[in-house]
Amino acid sequence: MSEKRYYTVGKLVNTQGLRGEVRVISTTDFPDERFKKGSELQLFHPSLEKPIVLKVATRRSHKDFEILSFEGYPSINDVEKFKGGELKIPDDALLELEEDEFYIHQLVGCQVVTDTGEELGKIVDVLQPGANDVWVVKGKRGEILLPYIDDCIKEVDIAGKRVVCHLMEGLL
Repeated sequence: MSEKRYYTVGKLVNTQGLRGEVRVISTTDFPDERFKKGSELQLFHPSLEKPIVLKVATRRSHKDFEILSFEGYPSINDVEKFKGGELKIPDDALLELEEDEFYIHQLVGCQVVTDTGEELGKIVDVLQPGANDVWVVKGKRGEILLPYIDDCIKEVDIAGKRVVCHLMEGLL
């Protein structure tokens, strides 16, 4: 059996008040699911030899943060040491996505070819600047930024690690 993989859903950046609450910058598209009461998250922190499991006791949103508290950690003194840690979930906790939706880790490493058969390279990153995602492709032409829109991305085969795109005018 292969080793479990973990995916970051939030970065624990600070404490909040005296009652064991922490400020988390969410990096998930599913904060209502990931941070709901009773959810189990793995805390990865440089000071820890291995991750610890934290169970969400309370959650509220404030400005750009998720404010969380965890069962068994009722005071600021209990959670102060968690600052700088990452909250992660195991791969078996990933949610099923709709058709034509993908996790970033599924896209990274996919080979990208044009609809005319030219190999452009591999997806190395996915940027999320706003209206649509932008896929960063590195290959023999250098770095190419492909917008994830219907006019550009024609086919995505996650199982085959292959993407077919149409190079719109101005992309190169």
